[in-house]
Amino acid sequence: MGRAPAPHLLRIGRDPLAFNFFLIFLILRKTHMTIYSTTHFSRRLTLAVAGAALALGLAGCASMNEPAQAVTLLEPADGATVSSPFKVRFGIKGMAVAEAGDIVANSGHHHLLINQAPITKGESVPFSDQHLHFGKGQTETEVKLAPGIYKLTAQFANGAHQSYGAGMSRTITVTVK
Repeated sequence: MGRAPAPHLLRIGRDPLAFNFFLIFLILRKTHMTIYSTTHFSRRLTLAVAGAALALGLAGCASMNEPAQAVTLLEPADGATVSSPFKVRFGIKGMAVAEAGDIVANSGHHHLLINQAPITKGESVPFSDQHLHFGKGQTETEVKLAPGIYKLTAQFANGAHQSYGAGMSRTITVTVK
């Protein structure tokens, strides 16, 4: 019968961030011992390996905070002043753009909400002048608005126009002159 792992190792195994730092700790600990017991070349090599491991560990930690799926407004920029009509370009990460109709996993189409909050996950995006639908799979459009300040929200939804929720929306503010 084998011994049970120490409780702190079980926690590290379930947490990728802690695991990365645990590996870096072990590498740096080994590096510290190696520096005093090897030649100049070995020290430099060991420091280079430790530096690379640290960089990879930190890069891995940074990417863990990025969402796997996201929608964005590529154009105009948040806070931009534009003349009407102006171009709006949508972006998507981790999903495919498809025409409305069939519900296919990890796909959908864009909607532009004008001065409206993101649509709750699972609710249908209304058809109105403030909820523009791009059910043919369009990723850009020209928008005409009267002068003023507007909140524009890109909302991604499935083939039946059911919203993927606030996590798949992005809101910016523009001033139309």
